[in-house]
Amino acid sequence: MEIRRYQAQDNEAVKEMHYAGIMQMIEMDPDTERRDVPSQDMPFIDSDLDNIEDVYINNHGDFLVGIQGDEIVVIGAIRKVSATCGEIKRIRVRRECQRQGYGQTILLKLIERARELGYQELILDTSLYNPPAQQLFQKCGFVETSRGKIGPYDLVIYKKKLNKDKGG
Repeated sequence: MEIRRYQAQDNEAVKEMHYAGIMQMIEMDPDTERRDVPSQDMPFIDSDLDNIEDVYINNHGDFLVGIQGDEIVVIGAIRKVSATCGEIKRIRVRRECQRQGYGQTILLKLIERARELGYQELILDTSLYNPPAQQLFQKCGFVETSRGKIGPYDLVIYKKKLNKDKGG
């Protein structure tokens, strides 16, 4: 798999993967009321995808895509929270490519990129009902710090301190 920086021509495929990932997370949520809330009713959730360059790349962050053959199979981003803290966002793996190491590969690349950008810590969140993502984040050294909500969605929030070496 080749990992490279997002390019404008990737936008349609990135959005497609994002919405497919959202639908998959909603399917895992046992609360049918939350399942019935379409993301267009909460435009703040994905408005960043209309301006990836400014939100991520041009703002002390990055947006990466993983390509297998000629198809994007994984995406992930890092955005600036503060001078010392970045946030991992938008990790999505094409459904038929899940559980094959693509998510871990992009996450480790984002951690490496965060170090290059000078961040000392990273934060991220995932759905309470997404155990595979929770396991991946914990495996890569993220520690649960709290739980919260965005709209009707229950989240688990993680943090990871970054050492200058690749070990942490």
